[in-house]
Amino acid sequence: MFEATYSKNKKDYKLQKGTVKVMTEVVKVQGLQKKFGKFQALSDVAFRVATGEVVGFIGPNGSGKSTTVRILLGIIKRDAGIAEIFGRDVWKDSIEIHKRISYVPGDVSLWGNLTGGEIIDLFMKLHGSGDKKKRDHLIDRFELDPKKKAKTYSKGNRQKVGLIAALSVDSDLYIFDEPTSGLDPLMEQVFQEEVEKIKESGKAILLSSHILSEVERLADKVAIIRQGEIVETGSLDELRHLTRSTITLETDGDVSEMADLKGVFNFEQKDNQATFSADNQHFNDILMKASKLGVKKFEAVPPTLEDLFMRHYEG
Repeated sequence: MFEATYSKNKKDYKLQKGTVKVMTEVVKVQGLQKKFGKFQALSDVAFRVATGEVVGFIGPNGSGKSTTVRILLGIIKRDAGIAEIFGRDVWKDSIEIHKRISYVPGDVSLWGNLTGGEIIDLFMKLHGSGDKKKRDHLIDRFELDPKKKAKTYSKGNRQKVGLIAALSVDSDLYIFDEPTSGLDPLMEQVFQEEVEKIKESGKAILLSSHILSEVERLADKVAIIRQGEIVETGSLDELRHLTRSTITLETDGDVSEMADLKGVFNFEQKDNQATFSADNQHFNDILMKASKLGVKKFEAVPPTLEDLFMRHYEG
């Protein structure tokens, strides 16, 4: 087994003994800025995506997600900063970059008089690669009728066409911007399973989604954007240290003695059972105090991605 070490000077990777697999940088965003008139849409946005990695890019409408994605796709030009895919500038080298990426927007527009199957084949042909067996497999999985004309499709079916076309080609980077918009929960599950497959094959994925449970399931790292600025970035485990876990505790002794401990917040008691939030760095003191009271029940639930998200948006 080998691990990769990165040489900043030569920009290459060398194999050494170890157990960590090689991961190369696919997307690099650093100090990204964009103005529309006097409105500062993006201010110092920075994140990276590596091979075999899913990065969740989350934020509400108007936070700058779509502007960032459009810059990465070479649709609009940045004002300042670095935006690279495969080590190439996203504006200058957009044509070459597009040969190696798949993109699905939140609202797929289609040619109304073509059938879903014809559009999928056209997208695959325009991309320059595609697997017809995989296409047929995905049509079955997403339960799409490819013989119907696109003008008869619901929003959910239009999304299915975009997803099937994107997943049927062999790309090195997949950019999904609200990809499951309009899909029912069963189809969301199918999408998540397919993303896990391409991740396992070593592909890089940037996932922008308002469905936080979807990001929490798929993402290795998250970048939370607020008013054009990245306010948190890192793995979910790293970010969970920034918020409090929810603890349910039942004791033989008087559980109310826990209320005044350092690191305990929002204490609520019913009979001899209490529910409260706690800072992770104070867990040891909380456990020691609880053990002296005689623990009958102890449950600790780590914060969810929604908790992390709301930390920056509540109020």
